[in-house]
Amino acid sequence: MKKILFSLLMLLTSASSFAHTINYTLDKMSEGKVFWNYLLEGYKHIIPLGLDHILFILCVFFLNTSIRKIILQATMFTIAHTITLGLAMYGIIDPPGNIIEPIIALSIVFLALENIFSTKVKPWRLIMVFLFGLVHGMGFAGALAELGMPDYAFATALISFNIGVELGQITIIVLMYFLVSRPFAERKWYRK
Repeated sequence: MKKILFSLLMLLTSASSFAHTINYTLDKMSEGKVFWNYLLEGYKHIIPLGLDHILFILCVFFLNTSIRKIILQATMFTIAHTITLGLAMYGIIDPPGNIIEPIIALSIVFLALENIFSTKVKPWRLIMVFLFGLVHGMGFAGALAELGMPDYAFATALISFNIGVELGQITIIVLMYFLVSRPFAERKWYRK
């Protein structure tokens, strides 16, 4: 079983590089249209294109049994990737994609291994999720840079893309809660 899970993990993380290539023609559009277009692009960057980010959120989800702990970790991840996404898009940092993408994959592998070998969430996991969120934010920045940003609505595009990413992550958490946590909560083999 571990071989199958490991093979699946490797397959999905190798496909994650496609999530950071968004082809989009940027036309002059109203700020409202910019908001909705970038919100949709942020959401699509998670669902269906962001297998790496989906796996990361699933790793956060599976070791936790408390929705409070899941939301707390997802919030730390959000705060962290918002920081580096903003820094990268404003040109303050320039993360090289050929380094960031493998680190994102390693962050998923690390959390997956922790899920396999740990029985409960350790206190330092919140810090770890925050640090990994900083790296994932640089990955989001690569995708957003490829998309292009309108000069006249830069902040709107940046904020709405990030909101779309968050909506995608929330969708995954809610789906997993209703598909996994609720139905299996009373099973002996399910983590308590």
